[in-house]
Amino acid sequence: MVKKILVSAALAGALLASSGCHHKVQNPLSNIDSKQPDKGLFDRAMESMKKGRYQESRTLLETLINTYPDSEYIARAKLALGDAWYAEGGKAAWQEAEAQYKDFQTFFPNLPEASEAQLKIASMHYRQMEKPDRDFSEAARAAEEYKAMIQQYPDSPLVPQAKQKLREVQEVLAERQYRIAHFYFLRDNLAASQARLESLIDSYPLYSQVDEALFELGQLYEKEVEALRKQKLAEAMKEKLVAQFEKKAIAAYSKIVTRYPATDRVGDAKRRLEALKAPIPEPTAEALAESKAEEASRDKVKLAARFTGNFKKHPNVAVAAKTGEPNLNDETVKSAPEMVKDLTNQMTGAQPSKDLGVQVVGTGTGTPGANEKAPGTAASDGKEGTPPPQAPAQVNEIQKPSGEGVDVTQAPSTTPEKAGKVDKKQESSSKKKKKKGLGKLNPF
Repeated sequence: MVKKILVSAALAGALLASSGCHHKVQNPLSNIDSKQPDKGLFDRAMESMKKGRYQESRTLLETLINTYPDSEYIARAKLALGDAWYAEGGKAAWQEAEAQYKDFQTFFPNLPEASEAQLKIASMHYRQMEKPDRDFSEAARAAEEYKAMIQQYPDSPLVPQAKQKLREVQEVLAERQYRIAHFYFLRDNLAASQARLESLIDSYPLYSQVDEALFELGQLYEKEVEALRKQKLAEAMKEKLVAQFEKKAIAAYSKIVTRYPATDRVGDAKRRLEALKAPIPEPTAEALAESKAEEASRDKVKLAARFTGNFKKHPNVAVAAKTGEPNLNDETVKSAPEMVKDLTNQMTGAQPSKDLGVQVVGTGTGTPGANEKAPGTAASDGKEGTPPPQAPAQVNEIQKPSGEGVDVTQAPSTTPEKAGKVDKKQESSSKKKKKKGLGKLNPF
């Protein structure tokens, strides 16, 4: 009888103890095999991460790192700490993830996971990359990090993936350069356009429109030749400079034929070479095969994708090449003012003239870029007793046909006697007009 009472009491105590465990607050070190507590922490952290409980996962990992600094799981815990921030997503979380990955690379540079950490750093910037006409800072950072991954871990199996992503990032950076160069080209700001085009061609040889950029550069050099022929220079100097720019134009057209023989501009380039009385080169079999492979690897962007792409923040990189070696060097930066200065020095060396300036090389009336000086600046500008040179006559981009209206190439008179009432019919079309009807709803 006594035995039965003791057994019943023991069972009751066990039941109470088991039921009470469900109400206790658990800590990271609870329910862990005493033989491998660090492994238990790591496994629980990984399970929490899978379930999306990232803060809980990070707490467990930090407990492991601080409590067991000599554990064999330290390396994996540090990498997983970055993974928890990476998986959580968002700009702030990715900044923390990048710091954790960099820390992992510092402590464990020789582990295979170091290349994985570097690839994830680049991927975070890639995912924040915007279209060519918007902020390019994330694209530039992504390119920098992908290059670092390829150069620091050349034997990693992740290198092919990094190279493809780098091709896509460089497609966006090259497109940005080309749009700026084309903008200047259409406005006859040839020095700024030349600087951008030369930088693009040197830095991004796999760009989908590199043949278009080369052809435009050749046309630009030919425009330079036309401008130089109109200058009042010594014939020997004029012929020297003309030959110099004609040679550059021939080189640009020839590169289309020899390096990019499978592109659309090959026929146009050959016709320009014939017009310049230059020999037409023949591409090698290797160059032809390389160009064909690059063009065949590009995906075609459908019309629907082009339309929907206007509403997306991330650029469409389908046209990026999927073969060929991306450029791992830093982007070359050409200086438009230095180009102008060099040409002006060559011209003034034969016949000094105060009239020589940036307009000599056809800088036009386009807006100078961040790396350019404003047209018309001279060394004597701003000095006491030296009046600044007279501003050139303003030329509109779209001129009226001959015989229609006022000659737009003539500067308007500023004499008070001739200033009269403004004809409303001749007012600038750029003047803001009142909105009518449904147009009032448009805020722009």
